Amino acid sequence: MPGASVRSAVSCLAAGLWLALLGATFAHAGTDTERAQGERLFRAQCVGCHSIEPGVHLAGPSLHGVVGRPAGSLTDFDYSSVLREADLVWNRDTLDAFLAGPDDFLPGTRMVLWGLDERTRGRIIDYLVSESGER
Repeated sequence: MPGASVRSAVSCLAAGLWLALLGATFAHAGTDTERAQGERLFRAQCVGCHSIEPGVHLAGPSLHGVVGRPAGSLTDFDYSSVLREADLVWNRDTLDAFLAGPDDFLPGTRMVLWGLDERTRGRIIDYLVSESGER
């Protein structure tokens, strides 16, 4: 019967759309969850020295908008000479290498951190990217 095959096709299409919407919902929820994890890790590991608020510096500079910013470039923060003279821009790769071992990446930096594991670094970097308006 031709009508049965049309109904079957429509049912399959509807089921496919429903699954696609369901998948998009879960993907969005996963992104929100990962961002929340990154924010939680940032608060646990970084807020003792860094703020995410623009212009609010603590022992370290504000990390608001850090992704895409040249190292040592905020004029209202007193960076170490190592960071002021570093010829690098903060991106996923440079942040990852720095957070793995700041003194190994830039010997002489004043950042006090033994290094973070890969998963923690990734979540924090994802959070910093989201706060920088980058994707």
